[in-house]
Amino acid sequence: MKILVLNSGSSSLKYQLIDMENEEVIAKGNYERIGDSKAFITHKVNGEKYVIENYAPTHKEALEFIIKQLTEADYKVVNSLDEINAVGHRVVQGAERYADPIIIDDSVISGIKEIADLAPVHNMAAAMGMEACKTLMPNTPCVAVFDNGFHKTIPEERYLYPIPYHYYREYKIRKYGFHGTSHYYVSKRVAELENKPVEEVKTIVCHLGQGASLCAVQGGKSVDTSMGLTPLGGIMMCARSGDLDPSIVTFLMKKENIKPEEMDRILNKESGLAGISGQAPDVRDIEAAASNGDERAQLALKAYDLNIAQFIAKYMVSMGGADNIVFTAGVGENQFNRRHGICKNLEFLGVKLDEEKNKIKGEEIEISAPDSKIKVWVIPTNEELVIARETLNLIK
Repeated sequence: MKILVLNSGSSSLKYQLIDMENEEVIAKGNYERIGDSKAFITHKVNGEKYVIENYAPTHKEALEFIIKQLTEADYKVVNSLDEINAVGHRVVQGAERYADPIIIDDSVISGIKEIADLAPVHNMAAAMGMEACKTLMPNTPCVAVFDNGFHKTIPEERYLYPIPYHYYREYKIRKYGFHGTSHYYVSKRVAELENKPVEEVKTIVCHLGQGASLCAVQGGKSVDTSMGLTPLGGIMMCARSGDLDPSIVTFLMKKENIKPEEMDRILNKESGLAGISGQAPDVRDIEAAASNGDERAQLALKAYDLNIAQFIAKYMVSMGGADNIVFTAGVGENQFNRRHGICKNLEFLGVKLDEEKNKIKGEEIEISAPDSKIKVWVIPTNEELVIARETLNLIK
């Protein structure tokens, strides 16, 4: 059985085709700059990478071109769409309406659009991907898998905000949490590597990428997480502010006559590491600037490391301790300087790294020193595999 996994961004469409008999990735890629004249696709199959420039005005045309690569190109992997048994879609925000995976129909697409104000960029993109599939693959079952689903076990006292309760009743304003498929996969995987039942393990997962969140996983369940009502909350990220004094928002809006949409853009696109450093929102660029003596870049990285360490300590309170700290996603898996900086702030808790092992990038490895009181790991995430498994379970 073959399942196509789609992860739709506002101007991108990531995909993987997975053979569920052996969970092998047959082909994968990313369509970038959809709607731009410089749109291109990076397609990987049989160990080869192909970069093709092709204008795609919408996600529909992008998906059409992806299907062409899978079925018609010289490196095709299936003879027709009939060989693709189902499509799994990543959806960032299901709010309280959706948590568990669900078969997609018109009502589900409408529902995802209706709650898009909680994740406007992500949810509308997911809906576009679903509509494209409905048009191009009308007889193929599609499943929505929600980022917030893993966090449905967070206790009420941890997901409610200290604002008038009627705002929760009327607008469902609460902490939802995201990156759920990643936190689920990594926390389960570290228990396997430890050869322990997941029910006996306390793990803090640090999903550090362009977007980033931490999750306290106790007994295989999410009990606390850093992102909140939207993916803007929590730790500082590459371009997102994370948590801050709410009065900063109203203060700036009054001082500079900023409208809500503009304020939202500033907090999501111009803040975090990029905001402090003045560099592009990429940890690699900021590290390079810092190593060349740029004081603002150095300051941004110090703030980033400290902020994440503070959240790790916070989640030790949530669980009454921790057995493991795991780094995953683009920054977590590859930027060893950030792992070093974060763990340096946790030495008072007995966290120690094996600095040679810490230099390894993108591999599944324990990087803590033998005498560390808490084990530290790097585990590459696999959100697409989780989505494919959930899709398979549901269509069966």
